[in-house]
Amino acid sequence: MLRHEPTPLIAVVRLRKRDEWVLPKGKLDDGETPLAAARREVLEETGHDVTVHEFLGTLVYEISGRSKVVHYWRMEARGGQVYELMNDIRAVDWLPLEAALERLSRTAERAFLANVGPQALLSLSRGTRAKALAVRKRRGRNVVVPEPSPPLSELFPPPAQAEPARSDAIAVPLAAPGCEPASGEPVMEATLVVESTAEALVTDAAAPPVQTEFALQTEAPEAGIDATAPASAAEAAGDRAEAATDRRRWSLAQKVRDWLGLAA
Repeated sequence: MLRHEPTPLIAVVRLRKRDEWVLPKGKLDDGETPLAAARREVLEETGHDVTVHEFLGTLVYEISGRSKVVHYWRMEARGGQVYELMNDIRAVDWLPLEAALERLSRTAERAFLANVGPQALLSLSRGTRAKALAVRKRRGRNVVVPEPSPPLSELFPPPAQAEPARSDAIAVPLAAPGCEPASGEPVMEATLVVESTAEALVTDAAAPPVQTEFALQTEAPEAGIDATAPASAAEAAGDRAEAATDRRRWSLAQKVRDWLGLAA
């Protein structure tokens, strides 16, 4: 039976009647298996509850003219002593392998422990490493790794910059300078704005808006009015001048309407 320590220890017990140091063992009760008997005897002789592991071997020896067969399993003590020792046991001691070999009173048990002892210690060491690895894996699974925070540029993106408004427009005054309306008529002005498209002739978006003005020069009257002419002749000349003015106004309005139709 072993106990896990920085240096693993092996249990040896001292018999009360013969005053010998031996490995824990005992007899089978009626209907008891060797494994169940081994576990019970270890509990009674050492006072420790144990975990049973692999089978180590069988020892056959003679004592008082009788042959005895003993089966051994590697057992590991769990915690401290929990039961009182049976009356046949005077004491229990936990020793390293070399010290346990020197303490044992019987030659057959020393030879057996010398053969299986290193194997039992190696199995104990492997089991300890496996338990430690399993504990680390369980702890690793419980660790929650936080997700990396997104950069501030994603949390707070810069505001989108609006494209500058295109000012490709054409302003056309409907009242050309130099053409004064008739006396008493209100001055009417209108501006036509034509927005440019992808097929517009203006290719430079940064260029200033193009303004086109139609300036119509007022032509001089074809005939002057003679102050010395009689009144009827003066009236006739005024009528002709007024008619010429009306024709020019109609011509101007027609030109503007034609231009608007082309611009549309």
